[in-house]
Amino acid sequence: MADAYIVDAVRTPFGRLRGALAGVRTDDLAALPIRELTQRHPQIDPAEIDDVVLGCANQAGEDNRNVARMALLLAGLPDSVPGVTVNRLCGSGLEAIAQAARVIRCGEADLVVAGGVESMTRSPFVLPKADGAFARGQQLEDTMLGWRLVNPRMREQYGVDSMPQTAENLARERGVAREAQDAYACRSQERAARAQREGWLAEELMPVSVIASGVESKVAVDEHPRPGTTAERLAALEPILGPDTTITAGNASGLNDGAGAVLLASEAAVRKHALTPIARAVGAAAAGVPPRIMGFGPVPAIQRLLGRLKLRLDVFEHIEINEAFAAQVLACTRALGLADDALHVNPNGGAVALGHPLGATGARLVMTAALALRRQRQRRALVSLCIGVGQGLAMALEAA
Repeated sequence: MADAYIVDAVRTPFGRLRGALAGVRTDDLAALPIRELTQRHPQIDPAEIDDVVLGCANQAGEDNRNVARMALLLAGLPDSVPGVTVNRLCGSGLEAIAQAARVIRCGEADLVVAGGVESMTRSPFVLPKADGAFARGQQLEDTMLGWRLVNPRMREQYGVDSMPQTAENLARERGVAREAQDAYACRSQERAARAQREGWLAEELMPVSVIASGVESKVAVDEHPRPGTTAERLAALEPILGPDTTITAGNASGLNDGAGAVLLASEAAVRKHALTPIARAVGAAAAGVPPRIMGFGPVPAIQRLLGRLKLRLDVFEHIEINEAFAAQVLACTRALGLADDALHVNPNGGAVALGHPLGATGARLVMTAALALRRQRQRRALVSLCIGVGQGLAMALEAA
């Protein structure tokens, strides 16, 4: 099969819930990194882009009706360029990149933009239509996170545990203590702060212009990190699910807004447009787990991918496992035989510090890993996420 190369990558800063990016429509947010990628490569005629693939978990508000197509048009790409939106919940951004890499490897495309978007601030409430004439009941659902319009059979067969509850389930079943979770969360904040100081995160970021109260300003850095986080401060937080539980706002990922995209190219496109590859997309794999322990999904996904590639975990110098919850990451790393504080696992911090705009996070993980391979002159990186309703997704990258 042909090779699929990541040749460029960029993302917006990740804003806090109701934060700096709250005034940016979701489709406009998705357009920003697409436009940035095309402007960086004026030698590429945008009409030569074969497809735009974006991940998005919500798709109930301004991200409805195929936000990828809306975004590419808003970004200024010609209307001859198609676009498709994919939804694997938290893994949507990574799924988009995996699908883009596959079509290139199969020889069905040469240039594809892929990534994801989520504005959790702007996710709407939804009101289903009435079941019958003259019905007086109303069921208002928040689309920001978690279950909605639940099928009673799903509830009976699998339960509909909230995201924090799934992490608590893992913490109890795998013996992940509150102290270990808080220690991990503190390390995530410290590593993210170091990555900001060293300029590593700046390699991924583009500034975003926002207008508030008639005044334009630039958002240039991630808004979610909490400088000065300490173990003592984390220990003082009340558990989300009540006494005798362990999940807190401090050891969980944030609710955030953001978008990111990567430019993938075939070897022929690399030569034609004089592009410089950052990394090669080697393969991806998904796997399922019980919905009540959805956070364990990276383990079977990684194991399936390693089996297909005939590689061992220890050949990967850089590993990104999305930090939906500290408890969930620790359950996964321990099952994979990795130390709680392994230096090559999420070395720039993760979603506990940087935030987790659902559809965009997979794109962030890929660009973080790819840029680290180039910066550190490493050979292989592994990226994985857990996914709501019980799935995991993993992708392997190699230095170009």
